[in-house]
Amino acid sequence: MDEKRRLPLHRAAAPADMTTTAVRRRRTRLWVPVLLIVLLGYSLLSSYDVDVRGRLDRLSKEANSAAARAVGITRKVPLEIHIMSKCPDAKSALQELILPAMQQVHDKVDFRLSFIAHLTPEDGIKCKHGPPECLGNIIELCARELYPDPKISLGFVMCLTKDYQHIPERSLVEDCALEHAIDMKKLNECATRDDGAHGIDLLRASAQHSDDVCFPFPEPPPPLQPFHLPNPNLHHAGQRQHQRNHPPRQ
Repeated sequence: MDEKRRLPLHRAAAPADMTTTAVRRRRTRLWVPVLLIVLLGYSLLSSYDVDVRGRLDRLSKEANSAAARAVGITRKVPLEIHIMSKCPDAKSALQELILPAMQQVHDKVDFRLSFIAHLTPEDGIKCKHGPPECLGNIIELCARELYPDPKISLGFVMCLTKDYQHIPERSLVEDCALEHAIDMKKLNECATRDDGAHGIDLLRASAQHSDDVCFPFPEPPPPLQPFHLPNPNLHHAGQRQHQRNHPPRQ
């Protein structure tokens, strides 16, 4: 009877390697959706961050552009010089100040060359060193109009200024034009266009600009009246008369 009694069944223990494999599979199934959620969240955050940064960049550029338009800001720093072509001080200023500065910051400045002259009420113009200086100013302004690059036009002006006493002699102008690759025919055409009206207009505009940003060209002072010393004989006579009227006290 005891032998016929059914004994309880016992499951055989699973091998250890099979148990480990099953656990790993369950963990893998759990990590896959978690990883997908993390990746999706990171993607959303990244796209949001890029969009926000893009909007901020656009707003910053728009603000800078609006500010620049409002105050007239340019990328380069304005640098101006106001001279007279036949003035010895112009030679010193160009050689000792402008040339060294331009050699270091030529790509950071907006250079402008202007001339000092006296504007007359009759739409005329007078130059301190006479009509030859007016013509020299016009020649240098035409060079700037034809060749806006300061390396060319300023070099041409520097060349002329070295011999400013001979401005505007044709030989000097031709030599400097050849040295700095300036077309002499175009230069002459600019100075004489419309029977010289174009050159005069350039000089008037330049002189007006100098007046606006600096100071007006002073009118020549009136001639001094001769000054005469008093007659020494009269001085001594008056002194003697004073002594007679006021004898010294005893």
